This record gives sequence, structure tokens and C-alpha cells, in this order.
Amino acid sequence: MNIGHASPPVSPGLPACHAQTDGSGSIKPGWWRQRHRALRELLRHMRGRWFLYVPVFAIWGFAFARVFIDPTPRVPVLFNWTPSLPYHVALMQYGHAPVQRGDLIVFAFAGEAQAHYRGLRGQPFFKRVRGLPGDVVSVQDRIVLVNAEPVGVAKTHAHDRHPLAPIAPMVIPPGHYYVQGTSPDSFDSRYRESGLVRAEQVLGVVVPIF
Repeated sequence: MNIGHASPPVSPGLPACHAQTDGSGSIKPGWWRQRHRALRELLRHMRGRWFLYVPVFAIWGFAFARVFIDPTPRVPVLFNWTPSLPYHVALMQYGHAPVQRGDLIVFAFAGEAQAHYRGLRGQPFFKRVRGLPGDVVSVQDRIVLVNAEPVGVAKTHAHDRHPLAPIAPMVIPPGHYYVQGTSPDSFDSRYRESGLVRAEQVLGVVVPIF
């Protein structure tokens, strides 16, 4: 069996991607014509099947913007796939009135947890407002209370065993909100690494559809 200097296989019908050169090492003009012809064929193919390429480029563009430009989408309809709240589709209201207790809001995450979970930076969180400026937050055996009313229990560890500390007792300062989900697994203001939400983090109030 010859295993000496076999050339790499090339798929049938596909030209090798090597530029043709003359004796001086310069690329032959014919090579450029072939590449130009291949590009024209690709563009013609894309024009004929634009309905397939438009969604693909839209998804790529959205993903690029989320990763490299702005991780917080600003769209009129929101989709929630987490158990934090019992709503999956909601309408976004930008330029909203002042936030009230019980409002459902979307905010850009800026808590301490982004130092450990880098992907959380600026991610949209969908929560309910449970505490307003001036309310008193206290903790008793990891039970978090707002104005002496229990609002949730802080777990000791995340799903990946990362330790979680409950929020520190405090009076909610001006321009901040205590937010919480309805699920016991919700990552929200009951944890120090999530913390309170500043007013400037709030993107809008949402109206649940279902």
C-alpha cells in the first residue's frame, strides 16, 4: 500500500481552490475570470431563492448584533422561554409611565453575576416589581421579605453549584426596584449577585398576551 505522497482528494465536480500562476508566480488572468464567473453564479442563485436567504441573513444579523453590538433587543413583541413568569408572549411598552408595584418589566441585566457568567451582561430579564424606593428589604433564614411580607426564599446554590448569597437587608434607595419572578428557581433581586434594578436599566413595561 502506497502511503508516501498521496495528494489530498478533491470532490468530483469541484475545482481545486488554488490560484493558477505563470512561471513568475503571478496569478494568471484566467483565474480571476473564473472567480468572477463563480461569484456571478452565486449571486444569480441567491436572487432566484431570496426567500431562503433573507431569513438566514436576518438571523445571522440578529445574532451578530446580540453578541458584538447590543445584547439587549428592542422589539415590540417579547418571548419568554423561562419558568420565571407564567407568560410566554408579551407586548413591550416603551416610553412608559413611572414603574408601579406589580408591573411586569423588562430590564437589561447589570448585576454582579455577570462577572461569573459573562453572557448575562445586558441580557433582557422579564420580572415583576415587588419593591419600590423606600420599601424595607429584610432576610430571615434566607427568606426574603419586603415590608415584612415574605416574597421568596433564596437558594444556597445555582444549578451549576455556584454559591448564592441572599440580598443584604436594606431600604430600597431612590431610583431602584426589587424585582422577582414567580418560579422558585428565578434569578432575581432575592440574590445579591442579581440585586436591585436601577431605573435606567428598565427598558419598558410589558403587557402579557399569554
